[in-house]
Amino acid sequence: MKVIPFEEKYRQSFIDFNTDWIVSNFGFLEAHDKETFEKIDEELKAGAMIFFAVEDDTALATCMAMPLEGTTWELCKLGSNKNIPHKGAGSAVFEASMKWALEHGAERIFILSNSRLKPALHIYEKYGFREIKLDNYEYVRGDIAFEYRKEV
Repeated sequence: MKVIPFEEKYRQSFIDFNTDWIVSNFGFLEAHDKETFEKIDEELKAGAMIFFAVEDDTALATCMAMPLEGTTWELCKLGSNKNIPHKGAGSAVFEASMKWALEHGAERIFILSNSRLKPALHIYEKYGFREIKLDNYEYVRGDIAFEYRKEV
């Protein structure tokens, strides 16, 4: 398995993995999801990066690092191929996304999630993210948020 930055041939895997995961866990895509999928090129031009864990030319997992405001970045759209066992692929793309954000000026990295997604929560905590409380979680399915602050 190798981790690679965005390649056009894996664009649909990014959309499919996340769509399958969101719909199977929550029943529907939200407007924010659709907007992210429709604006991949714009996000990449603005500094975002999508990583893929790939083996034998098949994408196993994906994650996106996206700049927000100032030195705050968001890690989002962590998804995986439901048809292939891929131990460690989710952590690998998450780590690559986190590294990208930090290398590109992130001092704070933000994640929105859902408290019942135990494997994802485990990854966040493994990489030093801590839960924070928000007044607005933006997504209907969002009920938990995390942040990582770069030590200065």
